[in-house]
Amino acid sequence: MSATAPRADRRVIAIDGPAASGKSTTARAVAARLGFVHLNSGLLYRAITWRAMEDGWPPGPDGLEDLLAGVRIDLVPDGTSLDVRIDGEEPGAALFGPAVSDRVSGIAAASPVRAFVLERLRAAGQQFDLVCDGRDIGSTVFPGADVKVFLVAAAGERARRRLLDLGLETTPAVVSREADRLSLRDAADSGRELSPLRRTPDAIAIDTTNLSVDEVVDAILRYARAAGIECRTS
Repeated sequence: MSATAPRADRRVIAIDGPAASGKSTTARAVAARLGFVHLNSGLLYRAITWRAMEDGWPPGPDGLEDLLAGVRIDLVPDGTSLDVRIDGEEPGAALFGPAVSDRVSGIAAASPVRAFVLERLRAAGQQFDLVCDGRDIGSTVFPGADVKVFLVAAAGERARRRLLDLGLETTPAVVSREADRLSLRDAADSGRELSPLRRTPDAIAIDTTNLSVDEVVDAILRYARAAGIECRTS
């Protein structure tokens, strides 16, 4: 991570929501407009899942603890975002492949993994003014965030977006299958015991189904200005 000195007055915008609701795209754009740094918390869970698969899935009874004890995860500035490297490797697009996507909820539900990721996310929040997206950012990671946003969107639209991001076809049948996959992920994330996906009472809900990215970003920036955060870029 950057050598930027920790400060007590760092500002945080937390953006939560289900898979493919537009969190990362929106968070990245908000960070760029504010002059903040963007961090997609899901990259850390996906990186750990990827490493577990590389080491021979599934992990044994103590497999996750052993993996976390020996793994090194670095958050490396890349423009206005933080990218993840695991043991010096950049998994890249492999983090978003179906093999990782199908397993990441199970890994993310494990208490040692959540504690490991929580520590690193909060460390980033001390190093940078941050726009962080995930599923428990406003509820667990940064409960005192300056602005909390919860994005939602119709399952079919979320499925279409995910397929487009992956460069896959968006025929009705394919979209329907992907929507079913996302619904299963939603159920797993909302039903887990530790830090479930939920909207906190102080989080602003924005339905992105029929909104452009710019419209969602502009709405969040209005809330940021109300919280005393001004844009540093044009």
